[in-house]
Amino acid sequence: MFLKIMQTIRSAARALIIHDRRVLFVEMRNDAGAFYILPGGGQVHGEPLSETVKRECAEELGVAVSVGSLCYTREYIGKHHDFDSRHAHFHQIEHVFFCDLEQKQSLGKGHSLDKKQVGYQWIAIDALDEYRVLPKTLVELLQSETLNLENPYLGDVN
Repeated sequence: MFLKIMQTIRSAARALIIHDRRVLFVEMRNDAGAFYILPGGGQVHGEPLSETVKRECAEELGVAVSVGSLCYTREYIGKHHDFDSRHAHFHQIEHVFFCDLEQKQSLGKGHSLDKKQVGYQWIAIDALDEYRVLPKTLVELLQSETLNLENPYLGDVN
């Protein structure tokens, strides 16, 4: 019997939170060790992207955020990358927004963590290359300080 493979595109929204030249990441862990991603996740049908960012930050980190302008959009087409064989049929479009924390007291008290999530971490922009940050393009983008992109569409990058 063959499994039917869904061929849909997942829409996601993420928060880029920078404070004192440090970026807030969700810390994840898999067989290869720790890796760091921006907080955020999948958009629910009928939900504006700005609300997706707010909901995901509350779920993963326990914080409220104010959502600013769009920083960039990237695609992740799994079959083009060597990250995980389970991603072979995965296609996601991520919209990354500049965000600010509205309150810091509840940071780390998320109520609906992702499966591989083990915590959070503030990482200094100058130290990003010492960590396994995904997508890798984000490190270069943040360290080049060109966050006001002429073309905010990064393409299919990891």
